Amino acid sequence: MEKLPDQSDYDIRYSNQGDLPFLMKWLEDPEVQRWYPISTPKDLEDVAKNWIGFSKYGASLTAQYKNQPVAIGTLFLMPYRKVIHHALLYFIVNPEYTGQGVGTSIVRNITHLGKSYFRFEKMHCELYEGCPGIPILEKEGYQEVYRQEHFIKEKDGHYLARIIYEIQFV
Repeated sequence: MEKLPDQSDYDIRYSNQGDLPFLMKWLEDPEVQRWYPISTPKDLEDVAKNWIGFSKYGASLTAQYKNQPVAIGTLFLMPYRKVIHHALLYFIVNPEYTGQGVGTSIVRNITHLGKSYFRFEKMHCELYEGCPGIPILEKEGYQEVYRQEHFIKEKDGHYLARIIYEIQFV
């Protein structure tokens, strides 16, 4: 894995509504989009707005390189007291910056936020079979806890499994 050329120009900050156009642009990329439950432009808009909406609770982090967003990691907070002890993680990396340590960095930092600030007992991430994010989660200590075969049907008729990864803090 190649690292970013100049680490001094790399930073992680809390996300804000201004990150929405970057998130939408990355989700429009067909290779990126195949790893998310998006089928239409309306789906993309809804997913992106919901995703960045958690920034108002301090539950989203943006990695930036040279003052431009390159990745976003968000905790989808649970609204009910009975399930407030855990959250669902979503993360995305600008396709131009994959393989440079950005994904690992955003997952490591959002996991730390979940554990230390929100004091979650566990966090989950839902991915689809073959997703390039799987090795990142495994490297950061997440373990596969559930696999549902034939969950996603791709345009060519091929099916992918849904895989739930989890990390426990207690």
